[in-house]
Amino acid sequence: MDQSADQPWPEVHIRATPESADDLEQWLFAAGAVSVSYRDEKDEPILEPAPGEFRLWDHIELIGLFTQDYTPERVHDSMMLAAAANGLVPTVYSLTMLGDQIWERAWMDSFKPMQFGPSLWVCPSHRPFVDETAINIKLDPGLAFGTGTHATTALCLKWLGSLSSDSPQSLAGKRIVDYGCGSGVLAIAAAMLGSTQLLAIDIDPQALQATRQNAVVNGVSDCIETAYDAPETHMCDLLMANILFQPLMQLADTFAHMVRPSGTIVMSGLLEEQIEPLRLRYNDVFEFEPDEVQDGWARLVAFRRTA
Repeated sequence: MDQSADQPWPEVHIRATPESADDLEQWLFAAGAVSVSYRDEKDEPILEPAPGEFRLWDHIELIGLFTQDYTPERVHDSMMLAAAANGLVPTVYSLTMLGDQIWERAWMDSFKPMQFGPSLWVCPSHRPFVDETAINIKLDPGLAFGTGTHATTALCLKWLGSLSSDSPQSLAGKRIVDYGCGSGVLAIAAAMLGSTQLLAIDIDPQALQATRQNAVVNGVSDCIETAYDAPETHMCDLLMANILFQPLMQLADTFAHMVRPSGTIVMSGLLEEQIEPLRLRYNDVFEFEPDEVQDGWARLVAFRRTA
């Protein structure tokens, strides 16, 4: 029997800067770490890096994970030997022991049903529905963004959930685009609220795959088409774009062309201080409702002017 199965996993924690991070990462791997993670020490956001740009925080913590057969003494000896072999001056580090656990169970315990509006829920597959009569989306975390835990997705789902308060068929007959679909949760919610003509768009093939899989799980795959982009002639009654500020700014003309007169656009993925610049970019074509903010993130809803 493998005695290491119940042993903790040693973790080495090292403070770093963007300039020292690469050398320290190589030191950890040379010492025998099986993985190295980067963590922000100061909660400093990094948003919208330029294409091809890799940007780090100013204050970084590197965490090297070692296998369970490493004792604290062996970790220390390996760190010192690796430093000597690579001509490095040993840096102060701390060692913690990560208890072994069933990681799938840990995830399952932390992801719980979430309600958005009067009767829209997002529920993980391992839990029963809280309200069997509600509109329940079955969704587990995966490769693509969008489960409802982030404020931007939550704000969009809350808006969709509000549509079901008067009539579950409020989106019936509406042609809808989910631009930057991620997991497909917004498109799936719209389909379960009555739409049968949905186009889910994303430049990430994993997102499109996740959207298709989640649509099958929720029984709405016949309603949702996936694509890397929309045809030039494609027009819709509702466009939802939970992406980021710069793409929203750049796509203003495209979105104005896609949304029919009197149609609706829902935009999220922007910070509260970015609301006014985005309004200015769109307000010659769209008329805005009051914005909503959650945890510093914003959601804007606007209607396409008819003239």
